[in-house]
Amino acid sequence: MPPSQHRSITPRAGAFTIFVSALWSGNSIAIKSGLEYAPPLRLGWYRFLTGAIVIVIWAIYTRADLRVRRSELRVLTILGLLFCVQLAFMNLGLKYTTAGHGAVLGVTFPIWMAILAHFFIAGDRLVPSRLIGILVAYVGVVVISLDGLGGDASGEVLLGDILSIIGGFLLGARLIYNARQSGRMDPNKLLLAQAAFGAVVFIPAGLILEGEPWLMNKELAISIFYQGAVIAGFGFIANLWLIQRYLPSQVGVLNLSQPVFGIILAWLILDEPLTNLLWAGAILVTLGAGLAQRRGKTPPRSCLRTTSEPATSNIRITGTDE
Repeated sequence: MPPSQHRSITPRAGAFTIFVSALWSGNSIAIKSGLEYAPPLRLGWYRFLTGAIVIVIWAIYTRADLRVRRSELRVLTILGLLFCVQLAFMNLGLKYTTAGHGAVLGVTFPIWMAILAHFFIAGDRLVPSRLIGILVAYVGVVVISLDGLGGDASGEVLLGDILSIIGGFLLGARLIYNARQSGRMDPNKLLLAQAAFGAVVFIPAGLILEGEPWLMNKELAISIFYQGAVIAGFGFIANLWLIQRYLPSQVGVLNLSQPVFGIILAWLILDEPLTNLLWAGAILVTLGAGLAQRRGKTPPRSCLRTTSEPATSNIRITGTDE
């Protein structure tokens, strides 16, 4: 499907997006748990390899064409680099900050998606109602997380927070770049290339830079399976399918429900209390997501990017020259 044919999200697709968001809500918990037994880069390539296995199985099932053509190398390299740097920032951030901080700051990626989509996705404009919805939804995210954020302002936690915010931005940028390749390349090829690129970079980097002893136990195995099979496998396939068919900003805003599910899972699994702040934040997130799905007037055709650009063209802000 060419970029100009991204359409407003349907109720069924919205429900599926929220389901995927619920799965993603456990990712920061899985990473934080895994970091107790493996350093960040090693945990990263565990995730890459596990995710690659899931993607290969899915590609075989769907009979996807995984052959890489010369014209695709530039796009796949950019995506691979973005993925490596993003995951490095995310894992390092969670090493230094708390899981609560990481869950909130990592979910900033829909905000970056909505902003970047305004410039890079034809017809996905940041109209006033959508901007208000994004702001309301993010206020809800902050309200939900006030208890977890606490007053810890130590140097390590602050460093982890900054790294997590950068990781959130890089994730948003990568998903938008993925959306721009819609209809030009098989999604399985995009995902497998990113996982393979990450493994090739992270394995030698981890062997050289990390000297922690090797071990494997049930807790680490569960963490790797969740990050690799559930998130890097199914989660990425599902997210890419959604943003290639529907307006990325709308998909992104629905993903702001992740902190809601994260706190509910913490209540179910860790027996953490459901506070008034949780319910207030959940209402704000829901209201904001609804506002952000409202579309403004479709921009004139002359303002929309044409679909005749080659797959390897540079990303440009509409209406400007590089």
